[in-house]
Amino acid sequence: MSVETFPPISVGLMGTGEYTTGITPSGQSKSDKKIGVVGVTMFDLRRRGKVSDIVMAGTNGGKFPEIKQHFQKNIGDVYKGLDLSFKGFPEGNLRNAEAYKEALRALPKGSAVIIFTPDSTHFPIASEALNLGHHVLVTKPATQKLEDHQKLIDLAEEKGLVCFVEHHKRFDPAYNDARARAQKLGDFNFYSSYMSQPKMQLETFKSWAGIDSDISYYLNSHHIDIHCWMVEGRYKPVKVTASATTGIATSMGCDPKTEDTITLLVDWENVETPSQRGTAVYTASWAAPLKAGVHSEQRFHYMAAKGEVRVDQAHRGYSIVEDDIGKLDYNPFYVKYSPDENGYFDGQKGYGYVSLEKFIDAAQRVTAGKAKASDFDGKGLPTIKATVLTTAIIHAGRVSLDEKRSVGLVEEGGKLKLV
Repeated sequence: MSVETFPPISVGLMGTGEYTTGITPSGQSKSDKKIGVVGVTMFDLRRRGKVSDIVMAGTNGGKFPEIKQHFQKNIGDVYKGLDLSFKGFPEGNLRNAEAYKEALRALPKGSAVIIFTPDSTHFPIASEALNLGHHVLVTKPATQKLEDHQKLIDLAEEKGLVCFVEHHKRFDPAYNDARARAQKLGDFNFYSSYMSQPKMQLETFKSWAGIDSDISYYLNSHHIDIHCWMVEGRYKPVKVTASATTGIATSMGCDPKTEDTITLLVDWENVETPSQRGTAVYTASWAAPLKAGVHSEQRFHYMAAKGEVRVDQAHRGYSIVEDDIGKLDYNPFYVKYSPDENGYFDGQKGYGYVSLEKFIDAAQRVTAGKAKASDFDGKGLPTIKATVLTTAIIHAGRVSLDEKRSVGLVEEGGKLKLV
């Protein structure tokens, strides 16, 4: 049986930070993403015939020589057969916070645009890309405000374009399987999640932490999306109450408004039987201890009428001890950097890669006229339409912290609204 193929698609990478390139303000990343995820994935997808030209947009053109040198040393010299070429914007040594506009216009209509930029820029960049006729994959949170998320739903639908949110935990084998098994456990009752990163990451995020966004937008979004997906169509969130701790981030030089850890308490209601209620507690922190053995703690507990599910994805039964470092628990299911037996990149099964490839595949099909963007809704994929509750909850959490009150969620005229 032959596999259907489509013409390779041009790609625009918006953002030149850690997740795209592996470069942080202090040089190469010291996290588990030392060569980035997006860039190397796109180079490999180009080798596999799915991607053609690549453009990359940052805010500082002077950064591109360092990025190209980094790519050559840590990707080109490590893996066989990868074309690392890309065109960077802004060109030369210029600084331009709106270089993305020029980059988007350098792409042919129907290209695939991947956005990994500060949270407050997601909406304007995604809107610009959709208006220019490009498909969009935006990192979580899709937007900071519920109304902006709903505008992207309408815009993508109006233009007939693919718009996904990069919720890669949906493709984590354990989380994906847990979601499927949870469907057999009856009515939802209780959900608790925790996700963290070590406080050293605040050095990477210092320029925007507490100013541009918070840890709930950054990390709670993962587990909130998983929970929303688990109860999709059966339950709806009706009230959000947030609490936060402070002190660690500010002691490290972050903005005085920066919270360390944010917890959201959310009341859920059965869609068909409102008297049937559930409770969820989502916690995220970027003030976790150093040398804890893992880069990111990530776990959840889901309890329902007929059983429960527990997943700890920080400790996967795979640890390595080094004399000068100590014990480290690794997550090879996220991204695999060791080459295959022939020297080629071998990370195609990692859920970080799968998440990006699913979007490229969808964009290719729609641009080739073989599918409609709406065909990808209702299939467990993190489309902009399928992820609106996550944004609603996180936005409500921010309002709850700022206004020191609980925030309700209601639906009016087919649109969600915070009250």
